[in-house]
Amino acid sequence: CAASIARAQDAAPKLLPADRSIEQVVDRYIAVGLAEAKLQAVPQADAATILRRLTLDLNGRLPTPDEVADYLANPASDKKAKTIERLLASPAFVRHQAVEIETMLQGSGGEKVSQGKGGMRGYLKTAFAENRSWDRIFREIMLPDDTDPKLKGAGEFLRPRLKELDRLTTDVSSVFFGVNISCAQCHDHPLVEDWKQDHFFGLKSFFARTVELGDVFVEKEFGVVKFTPHKGKPKVAKVMFLTGKVLDVPGAKEPSQADLQKEKVRLEKARKEKKAPPTSYHLRAKFVETALEAGQRDYFAKSIVNRLWYRIFGQGLVMPLDQMHSENPASHPELLDWLARDLVTHNYDLKRLIRGLTLSEAYSRSSRWQGESPPQARFFAVAQVKPLTPMQMGMALRIATASPESVTKSKGDIEKTIEAMEGPASGHARLFPYPTEDFQVGVAEAMLFANSERLTQELLSESSGVIATLLKEKDLAKRVESAVRWVLCRPARPEEITALVAYLQQREDRPAAATQQMVWALLTSAEFRFNH
Repeated sequence: CAASIARAQDAAPKLLPADRSIEQVVDRYIAVGLAEAKLQAVPQADAATILRRLTLDLNGRLPTPDEVADYLANPASDKKAKTIERLLASPAFVRHQAVEIETMLQGSGGEKVSQGKGGMRGYLKTAFAENRSWDRIFREIMLPDDTDPKLKGAGEFLRPRLKELDRLTTDVSSVFFGVNISCAQCHDHPLVEDWKQDHFFGLKSFFARTVELGDVFVEKEFGVVKFTPHKGKPKVAKVMFLTGKVLDVPGAKEPSQADLQKEKVRLEKARKEKKAPPTSYHLRAKFVETALEAGQRDYFAKSIVNRLWYRIFGQGLVMPLDQMHSENPASHPELLDWLARDLVTHNYDLKRLIRGLTLSEAYSRSSRWQGESPPQARFFAVAQVKPLTPMQMGMALRIATASPESVTKSKGDIEKTIEAMEGPASGHARLFPYPTEDFQVGVAEAMLFANSERLTQELLSESSGVIATLLKEKDLAKRVESAVRWVLCRPARPEEITALVAYLQQREDRPAAATQQMVWALLTSAEFRFNH
């Protein structure tokens, strides 16, 4: 792995100049890859699709009817860029970022991060509201201090994992460095020469001295990690970072009885005072310092770039996301190198990176491929269709079925209206699974939409919300046009109008039920379920 970092550093002068914009660099490197593969990218998506995609990706929701109407009527060439700035400035961007990053921090086991003691999401909301840099967030999560109100909840990454140091080691390596070294726990990785047992237990050694005493995290003065190689005798692990850098750590020995007694008194005092005592050598702090120093930070920078790219494009530059190693190169290695360098240069500003990615033409491509079979996703010739996350789905259901009048600009602060919807939306979100890379709508979800009377009553009441508004429109063609625009965020096509008007006409004796069934068909469509 040290050799791969050296190769990346040697390649740095070959990268595009640092003064280029992110979107220019993205489009340049993607275009080169397409040319080498002799592929032609699809055209840009239509305006309605771009607006819907941007709003889902940046604010975690559908655009409101007003937003759709304004965007489609706007002839300005820079309307996409201005919409991105508006969405990035929205408080909803902060909340959506917190949800997405909290999900990322769940770890390889896919379990929910603990919400106790202030909650990780609360901490992340505060962090993103202040636009804290990613390296600072990493530092605060690894070195939490619950006595600071602004850091409350940051410890919820470490707290549930300290009971299982093997899990903590794997989760830290996977989430923050894009490297799953769990296969090197029992033996050197059988397929990847980069990862040895020394790497797994070397990383584990950084956390072996950490203990939680009530509300504080304390570093012990002594502690070593031992392991038995696949072939060999038991040995004490070196404190070693993923790059192979070994630290000379004091206290890396078996403590004497006198040392243990002294340490016991020290820890008991910390428990009573609820304050972490100073330590002669803070191993976790040294871990953070090492991970962020020049020559060692490639994994850290590239991992978050790759994860944000995956979130925005639906396909990582490296796939799987936790397999960044020499045997699994990036689809566009120079692009990943450039973006990582740019992120470090600009103080790990995630908002800036997201802005640049969404401004690119590659982001705005259509998801429709006209040929027989689309090219591999790694070429980014066509936009990937992404299933909505649980919270996106919950918010989509609430906005699509709300009374359009309730989310119009004339009704006051739309941001507060949107935020008020997030509470009920979170209840709906719990009904849907978080999508995996091979996502398919499951039987449980199909049965939910087929049989949930409670859901239909909450969303499609004829006395309020979108159904009540639609029933006021007596012109059936206009009713259909409004329904499609409000639910699917685009103008209805002529064939849709013809088919749906005919459906409503056949049920003129029960207009409310017919309108409910029409809207329900739109809500349960594949077009609604996916971010395309």
